[in-house]
Amino acid sequence: MKLAPARLEPVFVPRIWGARSMAPLFDQTVGSDPIGEVWLTGDQCRFADGQLAGRTLGEAWPALPAEWTGSQLRDKPRIPLLVKFLFPADKLSVQVHPDDEYARTHEGPNEVGKTEMWYAISAREGAVLRLGLDPTVTPESFRQAIDDGTVERCLLTVPVHAGDAFFVPSGTAHTIGPGMILCEIQQNSDITYRVFDYNRLQADGTPRRLHYRQALDVLRFGESRGGKVALAEIRRGPLLETYLSACPYFATERWEFSERLAHTTSPERFELLIPISGRGRIEWDAASANYSPAEVWMLPAALGAYRLVPESPTSLLRTYVPDLKEYAQELAGQGLDEAARSRVVHQ
Repeated sequence: MKLAPARLEPVFVPRIWGARSMAPLFDQTVGSDPIGEVWLTGDQCRFADGQLAGRTLGEAWPALPAEWTGSQLRDKPRIPLLVKFLFPADKLSVQVHPDDEYARTHEGPNEVGKTEMWYAISAREGAVLRLGLDPTVTPESFRQAIDDGTVERCLLTVPVHAGDAFFVPSGTAHTIGPGMILCEIQQNSDITYRVFDYNRLQADGTPRRLHYRQALDVLRFGESRGGKVALAEIRRGPLLETYLSACPYFATERWEFSERLAHTTSPERFELLIPISGRGRIEWDAASANYSPAEVWMLPAALGAYRLVPESPTSLLRTYVPDLKEYAQELAGQGLDEAARSRVVHQ
């Protein structure tokens, strides 16, 4: 199989809290159901070009050789990274996600938990999300808040500005407010335990299902391990590289550049490039392809050397599954002190 960067087609997912407009990332007309999520690496996303064109990621992944997936990820039954854009026009439910062990035990032997991060592409003035429980909240006071309909008050309120990043480990209570566009990078799981949904009704007049028992099983009380990330920036020639967040499941960086960049993939893992703004070309061997905002490009592990040639100033997210020990060593090699590394790397 020929190795070449491959673009994946997005899948638009209606949500009760979604938006009627996905500008400026997409200009598709929204039908009767508002769009809340755009999945970029879901199992139903199709390859747009190349030898895999027309096949879904779910169909193609099990047959991809190690040269594509990477030597460390070849045994994964599905792509381990799920990337989405979120377009909330209303609050999401107050919710929490399980860890791997709970998911396997209670949802199925092939299920995984859901640790995630968010990158704020844009945010209106006054936009907020709620992330993590107030440390004074106990299981007892949380149960009382469920009965009283005041669960939202148990969470910490965090203002959101464009360029902010947030780490959301499994077990962390959260909800997202309107007035922002987020890129969500997470484990490939869609398990959500809702605690409160603001008494909203679906189109058929019924409320969405809530999951009190499961949520209380997995919620972490006390000091939160998640929250807004203190970003770490490194200038390397034409590249301004911002380390956003890293954990055993993903590492994510923001690249900003206006001049040609050269980079090399690792044979251990594939990587994803998600242009946020700017246009240009990805070049490899004797071939090239144009990139544009709101796309996702999957780069095979054994691709080797490639170049990014911007036609306009470009900002993109790069994400992959790291070896966390090697990642921390890389940050040290870039000159980040231990305090800065600890803010980015979540064990």
